[in-house]
Amino acid sequence: MLNEKVKNLLKNEMWDLATCSKNEPNVVPVAFKDVTDDGKLIVGDVFLETTLNNIRENGGRIAISIYDAYNFEGYQIKGKAEYIREGIIVDKFKAMVEKMFNGAVTAKGALIITPEKVIVTTPDEDNKKVL
Repeated sequence: MLNEKVKNLLKNEMWDLATCSKNEPNVVPVAFKDVTDDGKLIVGDVFLETTLNNIRENGGRIAISIYDAYNFEGYQIKGKAEYIREGIIVDKFKAMVEKMFNGAVTAKGALIITPEKVIVTTPDEDNKKVL
């Protein structure tokens, strides 16, 4: 589902996470993120309170927008998120966040997102194509 172009963009660009609950949309940029070898998307929870509340209330539904602002290549990824509070993944994000913020804040957990659909948002002939 995540081809090399999509994975490359995910690894090198910021992500915007979108959730919705009770007809109220929410979108946040995330910098603490990763892509696993098996194609799952991981987001460190530093300031995701509204996002987490929304995924609890909407059954885990989430969308991610990624794009390259210089060449306009972009994708929307829709999927399901689950939250974890401990383990190797959480420890990795805690170390990353604490290093960046000199210990002032930490990651509280991580979202593991399973992609279900990838849609091209690049403004070309493939726009809206599902990969």
